[in-house]
Amino acid sequence: MKLHVRPVLPRPHSALLGLMLLSSGWVHLGSSMEVMVSPYIIKLNGTSAKLTCTFNSCYDVNEKRFSLNWTYFECDNCTEDLFAQFRRKVIIPRNDRFSGRVEWSGNLKKNDVSVTIHDIQLSDEGFYNCSVLNPPDRHNGWGLIYLRVVTEVPPERDSTVAVIIGASVGGFLAVIILILVIVKCVRRKKKQDHQSEDQKTEEEGKTDGEGNQEEDGKQH
Repeated sequence: MKLHVRPVLPRPHSALLGLMLLSSGWVHLGSSMEVMVSPYIIKLNGTSAKLTCTFNSCYDVNEKRFSLNWTYFECDNCTEDLFAQFRRKVIIPRNDRFSGRVEWSGNLKKNDVSVTIHDIQLSDEGFYNCSVLNPPDRHNGWGLIYLRVVTEVPPERDSTVAVIIGASVGGFLAVIILILVIVKCVRRKKKQDHQSEDQKTEEEGKTDGEGNQEEDGKQH
């Protein structure tokens, strides 16, 4: 199955991947939810790759309304392939590229929609997009992963500085995300309470008006 709609994204070897390497996680801050992914994955040809994707939402998940799309595209102008879905249940569409190799690894009760691709091939290198919609949220959230496939394990390097920077950036992002989610949910709750109070006041006004009309009728 082919899809043609996705966020406008930079090319694989742009500054985005540089930022991915420095952080332990990448987050897309949507208007309704936050989607968190492991942004840059390196896997050895022939092994399995877990594409981790979780999300935060102000609303509980209703499986009858919740929807998920996992798609793959090799480059900015390439066609997008749908290879996993959630529509009331997990659906693995027939896909020539990933035939028989896709496995559901998530837990919707924990807001985890991860998948695993087995027997990774060199042709699987590219972008993987996790797109989530959790009504009554009106807008979907998405997270982007770039998978690099290698034929041999890269030599070990002293990555102490990179680990420290990555952990610091990842921790800072986690705190910011938590604050944003709390603030957004509180504002949404206040808005809903305000609308409920306005509706209640309006109904009471109508009731009082009807009562006054009945009393006037009795006096006449």
